[in-house]
Amino acid sequence: MTVGTAEYSIKNLNEKTDAEIEDFLKKSKEELFNLRFQAATGQLDNTSRVKAVKHDIARMYTVLRERELGISLAPGSADTNKSEAEEK
Repeated sequence: MTVGTAEYSIKNLNEKTDAEIEDFLKKSKEELFNLRFQAATGQLDNTSRVKAVKHDIARMYTVLRERELGISLAPGSADTNKSEAEEK
């Protein structure tokens, strides 16, 4: 069983653009901050959510890094590379 949110699975993240992933990353970091704050004040009910959000953040960083290294491509970038090759 995987840890994290189904919305932020590798399959779903590979279909998103870098900007969309960065927006998800910002939202997840805010959620993690809020969860940590709740934990510190004793208001956190679902402690497993902290671990799930951490895994989601790591997954997003992994997808972004793979694209940076050229291991995987962002959606639409394969079309851009083909059109650039045709122009030359």
